[in-house]
Amino acid sequence: MPRRNSYIGSIWGGLKNSFSGLGLTFRHLKKGYKTRTPIGVEQKSYFDEADQNVTIQYPKEKIPIPDLGRYRLHMETDDCIVCDKCARICPVDCIEIESFKAVDDLGYTSDGSKKRLELPVFDIDMAKCCFCGLCTTVCPTECLTMTKIYDYSEYDRDNFIYHFGAMSPEEAVVKRKAAEEIQLAKKAAKTAESSEKPAPKAKLGKPLMKKPQMGKPVMKKPLMKKPKMDKPSSDKE
Repeated sequence: MPRRNSYIGSIWGGLKNSFSGLGLTFRHLKKGYKTRTPIGVEQKSYFDEADQNVTIQYPKEKIPIPDLGRYRLHMETDDCIVCDKCARICPVDCIEIESFKAVDDLGYTSDGSKKRLELPVFDIDMAKCCFCGLCTTVCPTECLTMTKIYDYSEYDRDNFIYHFGAMSPEEAVVKRKAAEEIQLAKKAAKTAESSEKPAPKAKLGKPLMKKPQMGKPVMKKPLMKKPKMDKPSSDKE
């Protein structure tokens, strides 16, 4: 057995380490000659695939993901009533909403809720999203959902901002201006009606009687009459 510090010993140690690594590689090749089948983690045979090849032909083959997973958000614009609950509960402020009062009849959502507000801006920044799922929980019409899309990498961070607004910026400017004009017309009509109405006459009520001012009560001492004393009678005989 050559010494470790010698020239031949170092060569022998390198060969020994190389053969031990090659032996481990051949043992894995013997077990993993089969192709890994893309099955989901919820299936019982998922952990039986550990002895097979880990690599699959992605993106042609994908491992199924759980149904209750938290992935990319999606908003159904036609079902949104602009309640603003999702933006208020978001812990990272990744949802931005702008709205104004609708001029026309917007109809109803799929669950029968009345739509009263226009939705020019509804943006979700998925680069900020922490996938907590709170926005989908508080949504009354269930228009916010988490899809099964998990591979949405981009080269630019601005592409992570998803726009779900109901109109273009140009249409938003026109409709917002029309809504403001209608609101101003309603206010002018109200002021005109209030000026035309005669001022209500003051009702004459009963005169207020002033209460007499009561002073502090004076405690008077009771008058005690002195008892009469009988005069002494002189006995004359």
